[in-house]
Amino acid sequence: MKTSLIALAAALLFAAPAVAADKSGDGWPAFRDLYKELVETNTQHSDGSCTLATERMAARLKAAGYSDADLHLYAPADAPKDGLLVATLQGTDTKANGILLIAHIDVVEAKRSDWQRDPYSLIEEDGYFYGRGTTDDKAQAAIFVDTLIRYKQEGYKPKKSIKVALTCGEETEGVFNGARYLSTERKDWIDADFAINEGASGELDAQGKRVAMNIEAAQKVYQDFTLTATNKGGHSSRPRPDNAIYAMADALKKVQAYSFPVMLNDANRAYFTRTAKLRGGEIGAAMTAIVANPNDAAAAATLSQDASLNATLRTTCVATLINGGHAPNALPGTVTTNVNCRIFPGVPVETVQAALVAAINDPAIKVETDGHRSPATPTPKMPPEILGPIEKVSAEIYGPVPVIPVMTLGATDSIHTSAAGIPSYGFRGMFVDPDGGNAHGLNERIQVQSVVDGRRLFYKLIKIYAGGK
Repeated sequence: MKTSLIALAAALLFAAPAVAADKSGDGWPAFRDLYKELVETNTQHSDGSCTLATERMAARLKAAGYSDADLHLYAPADAPKDGLLVATLQGTDTKANGILLIAHIDVVEAKRSDWQRDPYSLIEEDGYFYGRGTTDDKAQAAIFVDTLIRYKQEGYKPKKSIKVALTCGEETEGVFNGARYLSTERKDWIDADFAINEGASGELDAQGKRVAMNIEAAQKVYQDFTLTATNKGGHSSRPRPDNAIYAMADALKKVQAYSFPVMLNDANRAYFTRTAKLRGGEIGAAMTAIVANPNDAAAAATLSQDASLNATLRTTCVATLINGGHAPNALPGTVTTNVNCRIFPGVPVETVQAALVAAINDPAIKVETDGHRSPATPTPKMPPEILGPIEKVSAEIYGPVPVIPVMTLGATDSIHTSAAGIPSYGFRGMFVDPDGGNAHGLNERIQVQSVVDGRRLFYKLIKIYAGGK
């Protein structure tokens, strides 16, 4: 899960605890048991097993009536604990690709001694569920599996097939990534007209009031560049002006000063348009102005003072790691810096690389990719048949809360499904506290009522998308 785009003054405060959740009806005890099993299955990379979690979810689906033909379990031979599961409720329209619901079940590492509660026990306390993965992303994964079970049990026959993919590897770089594997090697298992993934949540203010229900309409492309300065070095008792550290310092100051151009697409245009009324004042006026004229320098300057809004406007690059020199009494021979860029959708990596080279304007500084590239993330359209059902069901569950398309500043596994030609939208359908529920941090939590409401929302929403009866 990545941070949302609305910067509220109360974002550093905790929301008020939820009132007692309404858990009546709809098989809540069975869902809670499923959710508990998923949270209490350790899926952190160091000593956990996604494979065990997928096997447990597959067993529940088979008990509900799904056949072996409806389930695909896979784990690579060199990463046997990084398994995935694809489950399908077959639709009656064999010509339609169907709908893909994707959720990662791996989690960020959690150390028991750091937590107030056992991170791998689902603990319900003061209106919250506590535990690693309760927010990111096992609530959504559990809801997707539970929804398939409920549909099978009630005999629902969708027109379009409904596919649920539970994958591993989203939270850890350099490991087997299930979403990437499915997108590149087994697209036939997941091919769909569109996909729903994590990426954007509903936002609560510090008093627990619902502010907006966000839907990720686009996400930036992650790319690291390595800047390298080299020098013949020498003894520190005979310093010279041509010093690799000084050269790198000069280069980084130019990177710091450089601002990429303002860009608008359907995602941030809709975000600014709908959020302007919520924000009001100078910020709201600047949002309206930038949509009307992307070249409005005054509006851009106002919005750029906020780090999140600035990142919503343009590609950003920032120095994150630096390494140089080899001894305290020697002139440095080599200095390297990692510059992390979050590239506006549709902008080639080469364009950003060329912009950095031009901004630094020093042929002695090499600017190279780190050898790893995120796949391109084409911005999907947000047609009425996608946004309309979300607005309808959100209003039924949450009342008159604005639904706002956003561009995610970070990255999710949607980069893989989008690159495979499956338009992918980030929509968690649940509200989280201003601190994001401590996802990736200590004592991760989500309000019980949020899970109750999210489960009801997806049950209705998926039926609208899938059709049938």
